[in-house]
Amino acid sequence: MNTADAWGFATHEPADTTRNGAAHRPPAHDRPYEPQRTARAALTRILEPGDETAGRWLRDMGPQALWRALSGDADPPPGARPDKIAGLRLRATRVDPAADLAAVAALGGRFLIPGDEEWPGQLDDLGDARPIGLWVRGTANLRYWALRSVAVVGARACTEYGAHLATTLAAGLAERGWTVASGAAYGVDGAAHRGALAADGATFAVLASGVDYAYPRGHTELLGRIAQQGLLVAELPPGDHPTRSRFIQRNRVLAALTRGTVVVEAELRSGSLVTARRALALGRFTMGMPGPVTSGLSAGVHQLLRGEAALVTDADEVIELVGSIGDLGPQRNGPTLARDLLDPVASRVLEALPARGGADTGHLARESGTPRDLAQNKLVELQSLGFVQKCGTRWELARRAEPTGGSRRGGT
Repeated sequence: MNTADAWGFATHEPADTTRNGAAHRPPAHDRPYEPQRTARAALTRILEPGDETAGRWLRDMGPQALWRALSGDADPPPGARPDKIAGLRLRATRVDPAADLAAVAALGGRFLIPGDEEWPGQLDDLGDARPIGLWVRGTANLRYWALRSVAVVGARACTEYGAHLATTLAAGLAERGWTVASGAAYGVDGAAHRGALAADGATFAVLASGVDYAYPRGHTELLGRIAQQGLLVAELPPGDHPTRSRFIQRNRVLAALTRGTVVVEAELRSGSLVTARRALALGRFTMGMPGPVTSGLSAGVHQLLRGEAALVTDADEVIELVGSIGDLGPQRNGPTLARDLLDPVASRVLEALPARGGADTGHLARESGTPRDLAQNKLVELQSLGFVQKCGTRWELARRAEPTGGSRRGGT
């Protein structure tokens, strides 16, 4: 029997009998779900995410006709391989969409389909790989949150440096009113979600399982917090578990939903690079945060940066890329030195002074190409500012030239 923990997550995958048994199936008059939504809910349990062949069938036939075809109540889709149809029809025997819709409703969630007011239209960019529907848990409006969102992804086995970058980046984005999206995995994903939550910001997780299935188990509490304060989003129906291929397909949804993707740390074969490259293919902004050149966990990011990705170091630089006109990051300059404030003539006279020893006014005038009287005046100014000192008839450099201030980035 399926049980749930305090956060409403299944403690194990439900047995098929919870989907098929007559005792568990509500009578027809208790199923208030419109036919198209019901059909799409059923198809999410039959078809794998990102199946473009099935996506073409869905586009050509519509969800209700396709459900009938895959259930054996109608002819199979034209040109479909017999072995594929046989496997899908076997899956269709465990389908009970009304039970799935009731299960997500009991969690305070819902099942979104194309045409809903809350459906994010940017998912249409995926073409036939567009999700059949999205199971959503949480009270926020997914379409509105996704309109101003950034995906922050990276290595599961990240370094302390990577976790720090992801946390501070996510907090900075959240403080500027942006939604932080990620996949709720260990490492960079978890750090990004926590950074947004700590800043009382918006965050949603795109899962490779059902919205009631806590994966990884160590993030059960984090997923519960996201469900309460943000959104959990999945293509798979309640109770379904993640697989390797489902993680890969999950990445396309994360890339399509958001305005841009930032990779914090990634090895050369990291799954987060799949998200970044899918974002590139979809015309989204793709960014990377550099790390030590000796770190294998930054090698994938550096490879990405050598291509079409933009280098970013903080939230301001991310927002400058993905935001609206006028969302510019602060101008970054090095510290301003006192000599930077000198007028051009005074600078020439100062540069004419030898590094060691001194020189008289006539020599400095000739070396700087300045009339003697003007050179004399500038030397007096430089003396009052502490740049030079006079020793008899000769001028020499003073021992100090302090910075007067400037910009500072981060830190204390």
